[in-house]
Amino acid sequence: MTLVERTTEKPQLVERDDESDVYPDDRRWVVDCVQRIRGDLAPVATELTEIPLPPRLNGLRLYVKREADQPSGSHKHRLAAALLVHALVSGWLTRGRPVVEASSGSTAISEAWYCQRLGIPFYAVVPDNTSREKKAAIAELGGTVVPVSGDIVAYARRVANRYGGHFLDQFTYAERAYDWRGDEGLGPELLRAVPDLDWFVMGAGTGGTAASVARHARYTGSDLRVCVPDPEHSAYFDGWYWRDPAITDRGSHIEGIGRPRVEASFVPSTVNRMMRVHDAASVATMRVLHERREWGISPGPSTGTGVFAAIRVLLGMRDQEQSGSVATVLCDAADRYTNEYYNDQWLADQGIDYQPWLPTIRNFFATGDWTPPEPFLPVPRPLVTLWNM
Repeated sequence: MTLVERTTEKPQLVERDDESDVYPDDRRWVVDCVQRIRGDLAPVATELTEIPLPPRLNGLRLYVKREADQPSGSHKHRLAAALLVHALVSGWLTRGRPVVEASSGSTAISEAWYCQRLGIPFYAVVPDNTSREKKAAIAELGGTVVPVSGDIVAYARRVANRYGGHFLDQFTYAERAYDWRGDEGLGPELLRAVPDLDWFVMGAGTGGTAASVARHARYTGSDLRVCVPDPEHSAYFDGWYWRDPAITDRGSHIEGIGRPRVEASFVPSTVNRMMRVHDAASVATMRVLHERREWGISPGPSTGTGVFAAIRVLLGMRDQEQSGSVATVLCDAADRYTNEYYNDQWLADQGIDYQPWLPTIRNFFATGDWTPPEPFLPVPRPLVTLWNM
């Protein structure tokens, strides 16, 4: 398909009082796309893997939802489907228009997967430091990769305007595109598998996944609570704590989660607890999970963040003599990060020294003890509670 750049001429005033064909109604094409996304291209129901815990945590259980088993290789497969359906039924995406997205990689890969199968041109505007593996995956799926060093959202809008495309804008529309009332999706699958699940723990990229799980829990009467761990230099934690959506920060070193600003799809009122997680702790947890081949979990860094926070939640439950279950997500697999988070030189160049955390994580899974490394300075305990019930 040949793409034609949009004219920049100022439109003329409409003098007629009846125009019925300004917005094309590609109903048949739209219906076909939606039916395919909900049918043969639908996200799959993924399995839960239970990570064995030591006897000191008797009565507690830790589950990992294997979202990396989705056809496009990450939990963003569900988001891509939701965003495309939302754009199609809203009349924003019509035949012949390319799709444009701003993404650190995983969302773009999943959207490229869908667009290739639906015959829709796709542009991915990504940070120029996005992993080579992710850029290659987008290109292999027929997408055009546009690396930029500045604001990927602002640049994606310009790309969409230039080529007459539709900017999906995951950071704005994720929370409203997800169907939290239905019987399908991450929330319903979790609660069917573990009806008495106590905590769902997952970092926020857009925040849409956490919001959808929290909303489904409240909608169905579940007591499930949501914890969002946030990496260093992300704006979400402070924005949530201070209830200030205008707070900004430098942005995260943990690819896929954390943002330099509080995005519209992050819904603070659905989050029961947040905790800041040091980048070194995220990477160390990722590496320990990768070591334990018998668990079958070979993750990327955002999964490390989620499992680290889940450990902290479990320790809190143990200290309060509670029993129950905690679940997090295998967001994507290690093979997308071979040259980055599994490369010690690259980590050193980023200033991430994960080695001191390795004994802490290994010892937890072996004994249940929690002994943070000596140089580690924990985030100061706040004067007021961090629990928003």
